Amino acid sequence: MALFLDLGLIEPICHAVAAEGYAVATPIQEQAIPAVLAGRDVLGVAQTGTGKTAAFALPILQRLASDSRRAAPRTVRALVLTPTRELAQQVGRSFLTYGVHLRRKCVVVTGGVGMNPQIAALQGGADVLVATPGRLLDLVMRGAVKLDKVESFVLDEADRMLDMGFIHDVKKILALLPVARVNLLFSATMPPAVSTLAGSFLKNHLRIEVTPASTTVERIEQRVLFVAKDKKRQLLVEVLRDKAVRRAIVFARTKHGANRLAEQLIKSGVKAEAIHGNKSQGARQRALSEFEAGRVSTLVATDIAARGIDVEGVSHVINFELPNEPESYVHRIGRTARAGAEGIALSFCDADEIAYLKAIEKTIRQPVPADESHPYHCAATAGMRLANTAKPKGRPGRGRPRGNRSRAA
Repeated sequence: MALFLDLGLIEPICHAVAAEGYAVATPIQEQAIPAVLAGRDVLGVAQTGTGKTAAFALPILQRLASDSRRAAPRTVRALVLTPTRELAQQVGRSFLTYGVHLRRKCVVVTGGVGMNPQIAALQGGADVLVATPGRLLDLVMRGAVKLDKVESFVLDEADRMLDMGFIHDVKKILALLPVARVNLLFSATMPPAVSTLAGSFLKNHLRIEVTPASTTVERIEQRVLFVAKDKKRQLLVEVLRDKAVRRAIVFARTKHGANRLAEQLIKSGVKAEAIHGNKSQGARQRALSEFEAGRVSTLVATDIAARGIDVEGVSHVINFELPNEPESYVHRIGRTARAGAEGIALSFCDADEIAYLKAIEKTIRQPVPADESHPYHCAATAGMRLANTAKPKGRPGRGRPRGNRSRAA
């Protein structure tokens, strides 16, 4: 264990970190912070909830504070790319929190909101720019920002960035950056496509892997509930009415499914909101604010919309529908058991999803214990798991939606 004071961080940053209640660095922070301070490139393989945002934000802030220069008009000194609007906002808040005593300018630009205020914010330059790829390229094309002065570059959630089809935008952005810079790449998993991308721009980098790729957080209690497809909604209402479920994120596969499920929960007396890519940025932020404040107890989300949601006190993650990409299971359940807390992940599995469950168990390298105590337990589906006779409707881990993402992300 290392204290933040022992990692070479300056007093204003340590003071800001202490004000947030943190004294001891997480493993990825302990390894990454000194490396970045020394100017090394870093490849970090770390699950969500391990403190990776501070692992890059703190040393970048210190590098920015090491001289008195300010960013020139329409230029950027540090650039952080994230796959979703929610994650961009979260990272931006972290930079503001940790840099509260340093007076460094941080700008967040994403799709889903008007571009003119973002253009105005970049007019005088930015010490830190946190951006989603599509909106950043739009601003570059309009001449609102130039990337030739970037000193530090962070590609966050690289695996999800590629899953969402942003690889070409990322490559375009990389081509606009100066050669001399510090590069940091963070990813929860390390599939071949991410490894190839990392090799294309990281130089003499330090690889930090604080947990084996695609394993789950040990503090999460995982259970699978076998249920007939037409009984899933009744089971969900039953689960959510349990007083032990204080704050839950429920995952649906599609935007339409998330909307419909939220509406049905509301009709059943559950305070719920849906969050997905078709919602405006304002609507998504309002739903998150209601959830964080406790006025809404259940958030129904799609995988892409939930990426980057960092809300303390999420007691349960419920996979209403199992993901057909086993890696997504790791990301989903990582929404609970954050900041040292414990959490519960429940997965509803019908007969058509047995193959997905098997793919998940292979990825996390352990079986998910079955809970047969609920009133809708389907013994026939549970038997299919043991019989190994299930045939997937689509290949688990395949069938990713390519080319349908929007520049508005």
